[in-house]
Amino acid sequence: MAKLTLHKQTLANMDQICSWFSSKTANLSYPIYSSYDIRDAGYKISNVDANIFPAGFNNICPTDKETSAGLMAKYILGHYGNVKNIMLVTEEHTNNAFYWENVYTIKSLIESAGITVKVAIPRELPEPLKVTSATGHEIEVNSALIEGPLMKIFKPDLIISNNDFSEQYEEWSKTVLDYPMNPPHELGWYQRKKSTYFKYYNQLVEEFSAIAKIDPFLLTVETELFEHFDIGDEKSREALANRVDAMIEKLRGEYQKRGINQEPFVFVKNNAGTYGLAVIRVGSGAEVKEWSYKSRKKMKAAKGGRDVEEVIIQEGIPSIVQADGASAEPCIYMIGCELAGGFLRTHSEKSSTDSLNSPGAVYKRLCVSDLAINTPGCPQENVYGWTAKLGLLAIAHEAQELGARYKGYIQNPCGGPKS
Repeated sequence: MAKLTLHKQTLANMDQICSWFSSKTANLSYPIYSSYDIRDAGYKISNVDANIFPAGFNNICPTDKETSAGLMAKYILGHYGNVKNIMLVTEEHTNNAFYWENVYTIKSLIESAGITVKVAIPRELPEPLKVTSATGHEIEVNSALIEGPLMKIFKPDLIISNNDFSEQYEEWSKTVLDYPMNPPHELGWYQRKKSTYFKYYNQLVEEFSAIAKIDPFLLTVETELFEHFDIGDEKSREALANRVDAMIEKLRGEYQKRGINQEPFVFVKNNAGTYGLAVIRVGSGAEVKEWSYKSRKKMKAAKGGRDVEEVIIQEGIPSIVQADGASAEPCIYMIGCELAGGFLRTHSEKSSTDSLNSPGAVYKRLCVSDLAINTPGCPQENVYGWTAKLGLLAIAHEAQELGARYKGYIQNPCGGPKS
């Protein structure tokens, strides 16, 4: 089992691994929060998606929410010093009560450090909106525009973004350049690419594996970029089908080499997308050629109606994790470089090889404290936790490549401010 091997080798080489991680974080800027979808197939465990502007803080378990307050304060004070006022810039999902429960949770975590938090969206509002979260908390939503009523009387020391910037909001972003923003605007989906993230993730797995003395296969997820994607063009679909078949053959060879009986499959995913949109599982190139009208429509547009112009072809990793008889996958949340919380995303109508990030998903308890429990002889914190930490480093490398500006950010290695 990959989990047992990873756990044993991580423990055996923990000092070197922690030293490597600390040296990496000392030279990189990393976001205030992030989340990772992890698939555990038994024969490998990998991070298959990473979100820099995570919604879903409301789903992490109560124990983790309590400890997350301290982690949030540690990150803000350690990287920005004496912060008094924060503007939390959110999505415009004004009718999504569960999203606002997430916003309420983030707001509460920050406020527990004695910081004043104002919630805002990056567009004009004639007057503040009142929205209600799923559990009945009322939140006042202001305009984040520089000439708006809020910014005339409230000067944030830091802007924290929970808007994933699938839309660029270019005019607004130019007006707030003088304010520190975390995560930076440049990490938004208007320009971020999954292919870049997985390039760095797999490179970091190679480094980690050399230190832990393991086969990198245990943590990697084979990922290829397919550019100039046009769902309406038969030649484009045919070229994609050929690339799908080539990857499946490559995976089959890797599996046979290691005695793995799994029949390879892949996911075709929008290269710049979130919310599980424009993601389809395929078992052969022929399936791509035969995509139905419904499938083609699914791959045509992403969040905000943006056209899907690039996709990644990614190794499908089945999940052996279950919760109450349903297929499940761990979702791990981080605050800075610390494990903050998590949950199990489950879906009773999906199989172990399907994408579970789809309508009908149900969230079950998975606490970071649970991960440390001996189960059996193998705390998952050493496995799922390090998969997420490698993801964090990949995001930090992405930020560097994209020229993301961490204005006002004080560089500190993981473990807190230098003494």
